[in-house]
Amino acid sequence: MNFNQIGQVAIALLTTFGLKILGAIALWIIAQRLIDFAIRLIRRGFRSQHVDPTLVNYLLNIISVTLRIVLIVAILGFFGVETTSFAALLAAAGVAIGAAWGGLLANFAAGAFLIVFSPFKVGDFITAAGVTGTVTEIGLFTTNITTPDNVLTIVANNKIFSDNIQNFSANPYRRVDLLAQLHHNVDHNDAIARLKTKITQIPNVVNNPAPDVEIITFNLAGPVLAVRPYCNNEHYWQVYFDTNKAIREAFGEAGYPIPEQRYAFSGPSPDGRPDDTSSIISSASLIS
Repeated sequence: MNFNQIGQVAIALLTTFGLKILGAIALWIIAQRLIDFAIRLIRRGFRSQHVDPTLVNYLLNIISVTLRIVLIVAILGFFGVETTSFAALLAAAGVAIGAAWGGLLANFAAGAFLIVFSPFKVGDFITAAGVTGTVTEIGLFTTNITTPDNVLTIVANNKIFSDNIQNFSANPYRRVDLLAQLHHNVDHNDAIARLKTKITQIPNVVNNPAPDVEIITFNLAGPVLAVRPYCNNEHYWQVYFDTNKAIREAFGEAGYPIPEQRYAFSGPSPDGRPDDTSSIISSASLIS
């Protein structure tokens, strides 16, 4: 075989291989667009059926990954690679990856259970894995939670699923817990009546159940009232702050004396006689 024949064979091989590469690139581009188009159609179909957005994103991610794996196998078959061997290799690689990435697969499984059992959804205000905030996304492996101070926190799904979950958005209302300190000489019934009237005027406080205002304990300054209005979780902090203002305004309008703590101790009298009892009075906060 002379050099001309070798050159012709090389050109033929390069031409054939080059055409296959161009065909593979064209197949990849067209298939990617078809996959994206199919994903959009599926998403539109789920939306028309009012399927939960979290479940939609979860399923679409699985479908997208699966279709792209099929595309890669098809391209390898286009180049003459034995796909059955590739499938066996892929299965073996999956086993190896599963052994090495056990924690990652645990997060994946936990994400699936979070979708199935749905203890919370996107937009809910929760406490999970020690993080409190609003759920912005439930992914395949992690969940995104934005805390009240606007910090995005990414939490592993397995950590969430294996811990206690508090969903503050699940029930129609929640309770605001505050305390109000009274002076010894204040009529607690009058204070309770004034607070109930004031609190019912706060926006977004629900009427059923009605706000609770009762004596919860006593201390050196006097009785302590538990002040507990109810509201939707979305209005919690607004009601919390407005209730504090209502306590201050109600007691100020009534002219209640400032609570004081009284301490007594034994000590010498001014003339030097022992065992004389003197009092020290210190101011205490109106609201504890």
